Amino acid sequence: MVIAVYGANGYQAKLILAELSRHDEEVRLVGRDQQRLDVAAVQVGIPDADRRVAGADDHAALVAALTGSDVVINCAGPFTVSGAAVVAAAIEARVHYVDTAGEQSYVKSIFDTFADDAERAGVTVVPATNDGCLPGDLLAHLVAEQTGPLAEITVSHLITGGGGPSRGSLRSALATIDAMTAGGLTYHDGLWRTGVAARHEAIVLPDGASVAMAALPLCEVITIPRHVRVDHVESLVEATLQARLATPVTAELIDSLPEGPTDGDRAVQHFTYLLDATDHHGIQTRGVIRGVDTYGTTAVVAVEAARRLAAGNAAAGVLTPAQAFDPADLLATLSEHGLGWTIQTTSTSVSADNGTDRSTRSR
Repeated sequence: MVIAVYGANGYQAKLILAELSRHDEEVRLVGRDQQRLDVAAVQVGIPDADRRVAGADDHAALVAALTGSDVVINCAGPFTVSGAAVVAAAIEARVHYVDTAGEQSYVKSIFDTFADDAERAGVTVVPATNDGCLPGDLLAHLVAEQTGPLAEITVSHLITGGGGPSRGSLRSALATIDAMTAGGLTYHDGLWRTGVAARHEAIVLPDGASVAMAALPLCEVITIPRHVRVDHVESLVEATLQARLATPVTAELIDSLPEGPTDGDRAVQHFTYLLDATDHHGIQTRGVIRGVDTYGTTAVVAVEAARRLAAGNAAAGVLTPAQAFDPADLLATLSEHGLGWTIQTTSTSVSADNGTDRSTRSR
């Protein structure tokens, strides 16, 4: 098994290379700059790893660089700028594809553009295999198995600690600043729509605290309706975080910042992702995902997804995580790496008050 990593000299990519090395996988580093690839290989402790130079703007070179690998993990953001080129090259090279994208409009464009091409080529493409979208998409499927058709799902992301974002994350935010400011896409009555006001301005956390929230374009809005029968899906983050992310920064300022958070910062970062589902009878069900270290968790998630695709068990086409993988089985594997989850059914709205617990499922 050969797993290629595109954009292999970046902050997230080096965490992924380290995770691949932990599994003793054969890796191939691919990127635009030979010297940076050489440095990354040494930093990660794999100085003899195969390295190939190819930019996203050179289709033939990128196809050649990926050919012979079983799957590629694309870490080179902003994905809105270059991600489609890597997907196209992977499909031509007959190489399965995952990425760490968190850019909502990009993820939708991959489904819209490449579904038929990937299926014809026998290639599986699973975008947004990151700390938020993959477990959230899987858990939404398990929630829907329990509830049946739903009127609404609200996805909420809450993160504490961890230092600042990586330079790559900031560049992606800069590339999608208009969507960040406007709130991005909402799924409503069978279509993804812009300009839909969020239904919820605050949520109640599992500990009972109420937190002000604001719309932010998360990828679960794109993936969940593809396998869950639901009328409305929206995504929220803490209002304070949304304000920070929607504040423009310059490319020059980003270049002057550290590559990403330190190991110490990542170790004290905690995240809670909520899926608040309401069925057509008003019954509320909440899925809760908890973990530590978003960047480290993304490395685990992307590598596990890539290894499963390399095993060749997924259908061809552009798929959501829940379509490509067995949701319960993959969540069970991730739980071994510190990612916990629960499903609780309540009799009243968890977006307004604590509700009354009726049933619980967890790992």
